[in-house]
Amino acid sequence: MKLLFATTNQAKIGRYKEALEEKGIELISINDLDFKLAIDENGKDAIENAYIKAKMYYEATKMTTIGMDNCLWIEGLPKEKQPGTHVRRVNGKELTDEEMITYYADLVKQYGGKLSAKWVFGMVIYKGEEAKEYSFSKSNFYLVDQPCQKRNPGYPLDSISILPENGKYWLELTEEEKKEHKKKDKKDKAIEFIVNNID
Repeated sequence: MKLLFATTNQAKIGRYKEALEEKGIELISINDLDFKLAIDENGKDAIENAYIKAKMYYEATKMTTIGMDNCLWIEGLPKEKQPGTHVRRVNGKELTDEEMITYYADLVKQYGGKLSAKWVFGMVIYKGEEAKEYSFSKSNFYLVDQPCQKRNPGYPLDSISILPENGKYWLELTEEEKKEHKKKDKKDKAIEFIVNNID
């Protein structure tokens, strides 16, 4: 079956596409459509934004749709500085990957150069009736003020993210280290949620 992922983020698509194909599900994205909707992601949290995206794209395509959003919370920042649901939109501007790296590295520098952070993800499946929701978080990493040289298009903050267990940038981990870290990842549970809620 085909499933629409309401995102243009290639890194996010790649994260789920192969695993879903193994389950017999073809994942397509907004990039595969001949249109793109203007969506006001004005939800108060990741689940609300995921719901907004999933519902609007379902209504436009009549395809079962996944909406996904994430919030970033950084320890030590005052409430007015917290990115929350506006990780890429700062002061009304949509930042490029490089602008995000610069902005957040500078922000972290203002507050000591190294801050503990957590991602909170919201995923919604919408197929014309009730929405199915799933939320999970990924914590235990630091944001630092000195970016590494490597880049992960679509996930720019990987360039300033360090794992506490080994002090390495995420993008400088060996394949073995990534494999070990991914054992703690919630992606498999997200895949399970998708598979169990699309029929």
